[in-house]
Formats: sequence, C-alpha cells, structure tokens
Amino acid sequence: MEYVYAAMLLHKAGKKVDDASVKKVLEAAGIKADESRVKALVAALDGVDIDKAIEKASVAQVAVAAPAAHAEAKPEKKAEKKEEKVSEEQAAAGLGSLFG
Repeated sequence: MEYVYAAMLLHKAGKKVDDASVKKVLEAAGIKADESRVKALVAALDGVDIDKAIEKASVAQVAVAAPAAHAEAKPEKKAEKKEEKVSEEQAAAGLGSLFG
C-alpha cells in the first residue's frame, strides 16, 4: 500500500511518477524499496489518468456508503445485508486493481 501512497503523493505534488521518484519517496519514509514492485506500479500507472481514477473510486465509495447509512436507519433482512457486504468488497477490489 505504501507504494500506491508514494505514487499518489508524487501525483498530488505535480511530480512525474517514475521509478526514481517512487524510490526516493519510499526511502524518505524509511522503507526499503523493492525494485520489482516499483517497476510494476509505474508500469500499471502508465497511461492512467490518476485524477479520474481517484474520482471514480470516490464515487464508488459514496455509492456503497449511502446504502449502508440507509441500512442503519431501517433494519433489513440478512440476505440484503450480505449483498451489501459483497458490493463493498467488490468496490475495494476495484480500487486495488487501479493501482496494481
């Protein structure tokens, strides 16, 4: 997860997300960078519009949170709660796939 955070920090700072930059951020945080993970992350983010990916993930999170808030106000059947949990897990899996 720290690799993704490093990429997001670089992006937010307006810096290019490349191997050397990600390594520097990780090392500044006291983390020994794994060369293969850094390369995989940079390759996965190549051509990705990070702002759109973050916005899309935020929209998905809000969409999942809204039914959860409604569920607290009104008791539901167990089967419906189980479906809601699956959708939360799917949303989390989708976010993870955006950043490798």
